[in-house]
Amino acid sequence: MFKLVYADEHGHVFEDTAYGAVMRTGGMLVEPEREDMIPLPPGASLVVLPERAAAAVDRRGRFVPYPRTGAQAVAALLPQGYLRTLLPGYRPTKEMLPLFGYAGVAWLDNGLWVTAIPAATSADLQRWEPSRFNTPDLASLIATRRQEFGRNRILEQLIYCAQNYGCFTAQNMLYRRFEAGLPISPRCNANCVGCISLQVSECCPAPQARINFVPTVAEAAELAVKHLTEGGDTVSFGQGCEGEPLLESKLAAEIVRAVRGQTKRGRINMNTNAGYFDGLRAVVDAGIDSLRVSLNSPRPALYDPYYRQHSYSLDDVVRGIKYARSRNVFVSLNLLVMPGVSDREEEVAALLLFIRETGVNQVQFRNLNIDPDLYLGLLPQATGRVLGMRRLLDAVLSAGVSVR
Repeated sequence: MFKLVYADEHGHVFEDTAYGAVMRTGGMLVEPEREDMIPLPPGASLVVLPERAAAAVDRRGRFVPYPRTGAQAVAALLPQGYLRTLLPGYRPTKEMLPLFGYAGVAWLDNGLWVTAIPAATSADLQRWEPSRFNTPDLASLIATRRQEFGRNRILEQLIYCAQNYGCFTAQNMLYRRFEAGLPISPRCNANCVGCISLQVSECCPAPQARINFVPTVAEAAELAVKHLTEGGDTVSFGQGCEGEPLLESKLAAEIVRAVRGQTKRGRINMNTNAGYFDGLRAVVDAGIDSLRVSLNSPRPALYDPYYRQHSYSLDDVVRGIKYARSRNVFVSLNLLVMPGVSDREEEVAALLLFIRETGVNQVQFRNLNIDPDLYLGLLPQATGRVLGMRRLLDAVLSAGVSVR
């Protein structure tokens, strides 16, 4: 039996083996099963959930608020590539949590365990291993890149994000490896609840600032060509520090053509909501290699309350993906998942239908960074049975697409 982990009023973390651990799936309290847990992986971090009393199992097997005075619930923030299986169990408050993906934590066999399973290959996990980032040589690399590119505004945005937010894709441009961000758009055609780069205090402060200019083709192309020819393998429009890159589709298409006029190496990718069809068609026709389409649900009843889009529907997203696939563009879903929502019967069935209808190549599972109670409050009442995140992962694999 997994045991309770809690934090005292000073933020120090302890276990209490007299009480069992309790997690949540959606709004329902559950005891964690061994198949939903792994030892706390390298790069994960523990956080205190302020003013939230942890739920616990007492000696009689009852779910109770943990009675220790001043005790607070504890959660883990997972490295990229790990799929959260359950939420931490606690008593909600009116105060919103910051925009992170909170996983449950418990104690077993003299160690910390977390509600997660790997959802990526070992090679992918190694690419995003936190120890690879924020290294001692980062400052000297920043000086080197500034000397190399001069007053490139995109580079300065990436340096800001690398230093202030520890953004991995921003840092990759400096390290010149793997996938690097290439932000181009200050505008968006959606108003996602909890957008990480827009709102001031609508629900909670955005954790990062949005790019406030539209760069030139030359600024973007010189960074992209150097990255793709000297160690990196991917550049991506559509980062957390920008809006929807398809709203700058003419610029993006010109950048694609400029880069491909100098090198055929590497991949040019766009992270997008795929809602602006004319823009999507423009970048596809320009020769973009891949699209990573953000999706929290394949059903409008859940999609619309979260994205709150201005000028498109989920049908437009489907149309855009189909067009990209008809031109042999590699399309992956950036599936934003929440235990107790994404793994219900009706959601899993709709997702499998969506995969078949659109012909996407891959599903990348990403833990939705939002207060679970805020998210649940947006959505209609769920009806289907909770299958579990592991069964969701297995169902996607059985559909014949790769996962990350």
